[in-house]
Amino acid sequence: MTGLDPATLLIASCATTTLVGVQFLVSWRQSPDSPCLGLWGFAHLVGSIASVGLAMRGMIPDWASVGLANAAMITAYGLIWSAVRSFERLPIYLPIGAAGGIAWSLLCLNTTFYESIPLRVMFASAVAAAYCFGGAWTFWRKRGEVLASRRVAIGLMTSYGFCYLVRVPAAMLAPLPSKQTPLTSNWVAILCLFAMLFSIASAFTFIALVKERAERKQHAAARTDSLTGIANRRAFVETAEELLPIRVDKALLLFDLDRFKAINDRFGHEVGDAAIVAFCAVAEETLPHRAVFGRLGGEEFGCLLIGTTPAEAVQAAERVRRTFAAIVLPDMPDLRLSVSIGIAQAPPDGDFDALLRRADAALYVAKKSGRDRIELAEYVLRAA
Repeated sequence: MTGLDPATLLIASCATTTLVGVQFLVSWRQSPDSPCLGLWGFAHLVGSIASVGLAMRGMIPDWASVGLANAAMITAYGLIWSAVRSFERLPIYLPIGAAGGIAWSLLCLNTTFYESIPLRVMFASAVAAAYCFGGAWTFWRKRGEVLASRRVAIGLMTSYGFCYLVRVPAAMLAPLPSKQTPLTSNWVAILCLFAMLFSIASAFTFIALVKERAERKQHAAARTDSLTGIANRRAFVETAEELLPIRVDKALLLFDLDRFKAINDRFGHEVGDAAIVAFCAVAEETLPHRAVFGRLGGEEFGCLLIGTTPAEAVQAAERVRRTFAAIVLPDMPDLRLSVSIGIAQAPPDGDFDALLRRADAALYVAKKSGRDRIELAEYVLRAA
């Protein structure tokens, strides 16, 4: 490693880590609902302070440069691990995140440990590696949430963990000469270089993870009905159009809550909203698992049943109709809830607009024929 001065690299690492820490804190201020950014920022600032202490070895007392600086560096990795858990919405165990630094400080009180460079290197490296691997494992465990930068984050944490892990056997197989200060060690230079790269890469990767999650949340919100939490009209229509070409039996069910305006006028809009939420709960509980269900607007809902015969579609609709009509509120004995349903089988050409018009025609007949009933488009159109 000729030409790479470890002390200079430590200072450069400190400057880089400080800038990255500030960037995390600025990002946290812009996204206050992501406390992981604050933790990552604080971790990097603690790491930068530790780098200053390590770089001043020989200029400040050893208890500060060896004891406190290394304790701070180990704690920084514990905070990074805690931030990963915060990002994944897991409990943050700060005592565990601080345990490595505390254990280092206590071990330094032991003369045998304090005077042994190999023991100090092995312990600090093993703890730092454990925190890095712990962060990588946490990212891996939550891979069900698909984020483009997740694999990069796993690789980043794992790679850096291995950098520290290699130091454990190296401290025994290639120990420093007794008269050599650690700041002249090539291992320190290598780790400083990797620390700078890790700080820069982590800033891009971790901030990208937060951004990707926010974008996914916004995308989901744009496709979700705010009152009920189910798919809105746009999401329902897009999903239905994607599924229509599948060559299996399909049926479209249109639901319309009966006398909904009268419910709002007599009992108030809060009761009307509660009726809509109650209907969604009934529908999601009674409809088949593979059903595509969404709110088309107001008190109207749609459901696309996949792999369902006409008879099965009628049975599914009847379960919803009967269950919803059975709801009784003791505080409102005059409130009667019911729903009218129109059903249409999907045409072979997969034209959703045509399917929607046929189901709507059946629903219109159900409303005109007394409500609280089911009509099939095939019978309605044949009668017409």
